[in-house]
Amino acid sequence: MIALHRIDHVCLRVADLDAAARRWALQFGLTERAREAGRVALSCDDEPNALELVRSAGADPASPGFDHVGWELARGCGLADAAAHLDGLGIAYERGPGDGDRSGGDVLRLQDLEGNGIELLPYREPANRLTPYARPAGELPVGHPRKLGHVNFLTARIDDQVAFYRDALGFRMTDWLGRGGAWMHCNADHHGMALVDKGYAHFHHLAFDVVDIGQMRAALDHLGRHGRWLGWGPTRHGVGGNIASYVRIVEEECFVELYCDMEILGHDHVAREWPDDRYSSNTWGPLPPRSYFRFDAAAVESERESLEALGTPLPPLPDPVAS
Repeated sequence: MIALHRIDHVCLRVADLDAAARRWALQFGLTERAREAGRVALSCDDEPNALELVRSAGADPASPGFDHVGWELARGCGLADAAAHLDGLGIAYERGPGDGDRSGGDVLRLQDLEGNGIELLPYREPANRLTPYARPAGELPVGHPRKLGHVNFLTARIDDQVAFYRDALGFRMTDWLGRGGAWMHCNADHHGMALVDKGYAHFHHLAFDVVDIGQMRAALDHLGRHGRWLGWGPTRHGVGGNIASYVRIVEEECFVELYCDMEILGHDHVAREWPDDRYSSNTWGPLPPRSYFRFDAAAVESERESLEALGTPLPPLPDPVAS
């Protein structure tokens, strides 16, 4: 038996730990919670950790970019239960001490079918069960995100990956977009993770929940003054219902989604299949540019200069695809 409670953190490898910690805190309103040799933990609100930055070794496969996602187990599902579940499926994992105080002890480390890192952490009783608005703010900055909400991966094995996350980690299906996109949940949020079939594997985005489109506007103005730009958005998704804006992060080869108005699922939710059309992706208008699904230099330049909108096609990826 295995059951997840929520997403705990995303871990990224960075080239310069001090500079990256300052950048993420300043630009996205995150708060530094812990610092050790080679590691910094940042939070959205008063949780121990939402974004973990670790120093990159500077050579493949440890270059800057995605390292792992941490998932907190549900109350009543301990690490021993999760380990026995993985053993029963023949899935390899390692058990060892977690970083800092956030894990409360050991964690389980494994990978999905495309090598994306996963950490399973034991359930941790919250320090305060009151709603965040009723808790002391401490040193939280004005305009901080409310929480880390979900992650999204590009994949070349969507059906296999859906089966892995369903069987190995207990995710439940929320929605299909045709057969090229899958959204899965582990709690009442519409999705904790999503998979999009693009023919190759790459971490696409982590998502921060904001209060409303007004806070999103203020955050995007702030990010624009720091030289950031949107790969897509603002958009209103049909799938998930959320308003979303996707900020390109060149340094760690991913996007940050700022979102609000996510659909909350009923306990008896039945998975749906949406038509693969514009309305399912964006009830307000355009589909994303092709650069949105790429992380190579040509895609970044195309986005930065709006070349597709100016009539310059994005050149195809070289073969073989570099992820």
